[in-house]
Amino acid sequence: MRDNASIEDLEWAIGLNRRMLKIVGLWPLENKDTNVALLSKLQLLFNVATLIFVLIPALWSLIRVWGDMMLMIDNLQYTLPLLITALKVSILWSKREVLMPLIDMIAKDWMKAKLEKERNVMLNRARITRVLAMCGGFMILLTLLITIILPCFGLTLRHVTNLTDPGKPLPIQSYYLYDVSKSPQFELMLLIQGIGLGLSGLSYTGVDTFLGLLILHICGQLENLHVRLTNLGESSNYKVALKYNVKDHVRLIRSIQVIDDTFDLMLLGLVFFFGVLFCLHGFLIINVVNRGNGLSFMQLCWFVSASVCVLLHMCLYCAVGEFLVTQSEKVNYATYQYVWYTMEPKAARNLVLIMLRAKKPLHITAGKTFPMTMATFCNLLKTSAGYISVLLANRD
Repeated sequence: MRDNASIEDLEWAIGLNRRMLKIVGLWPLENKDTNVALLSKLQLLFNVATLIFVLIPALWSLIRVWGDMMLMIDNLQYTLPLLITALKVSILWSKREVLMPLIDMIAKDWMKAKLEKERNVMLNRARITRVLAMCGGFMILLTLLITIILPCFGLTLRHVTNLTDPGKPLPIQSYYLYDVSKSPQFELMLLIQGIGLGLSGLSYTGVDTFLGLLILHICGQLENLHVRLTNLGESSNYKVALKYNVKDHVRLIRSIQVIDDTFDLMLLGLVFFFGVLFCLHGFLIINVVNRGNGLSFMQLCWFVSASVCVLLHMCLYCAVGEFLVTQSEKVNYATYQYVWYTMEPKAARNLVLIMLRAKKPLHITAGKTFPMTMATFCNLLKTSAGYISVLLANRD
């Protein structure tokens, strides 16, 4: 019965994120079935093909409108996320063999015997990941509704001109070598862009929630380790308990190193993506409020919503990184607060193994340059605000 309950807990914890990534062919395979592997490659190939088919015309359109700030912002709000999605897809696919042991580790943690308190901690961390995944799915549906469904009725929140859209406006500003304003070319391009946006949205959100799944699971394990170290003196066999905790701590440290080595380039790209898009949106919103430049109220609300969405995404990356630092520091505090002075010198000396390893907080980094923490998020906000003021000064 306990095994069945553990399997249900595991499925509840990772099932939603696994389904999202399997749709786009990015979930690291759990078995060596040839048919399953082939299907996953075909799904990934279709995902990449639609992404390229949407991205290249959008980049070509960006070259044509270069110099017009309004049209550039209208283009970049889609082109930049698509570029970041391409980066995420390439990283997760190239690192699938490295990530597979981490998935096995999560499965073993759920399947092994544990106290009810430890299980509750793991469930609470998994619940956060599920909420993030569901929020991401809702945002994908809302974006598709606004960008795909509304153009079918002649409504769009884009900044449309004769240069970018000589006929009917497509969801994404793009340039094709043939006329797409006529039927059935327009309907076909609308369908392709809709599929591309849907799959790229799943890839973008799925990779984010997968990263959150890995880090929050390790945070839960660190919290359980902190509790075990705090109650280490109650163990009937101190040496065995300490040995188990030391090995568990080393395992978690190595897991974070693997995660950082895998996703540091992606996080660096996301930092640049946040900085550029937040600056451009901030410049546009302030410029519209101060002067007014032909944008409707609904278009202004769309840009504000996009800015808030980008802001919340970056805040979540930094908040998860901050939570990891906090949990690793708790392990360090637990070893120093332990009543080692009441123990025999030989037994107390063994605590040094954890003290030395826990002295340096665990964190994920952006390009191995700076940690993803709330302090970093505040610095990014201040830097972005400074660049907005520079853009406004040059505009004047």
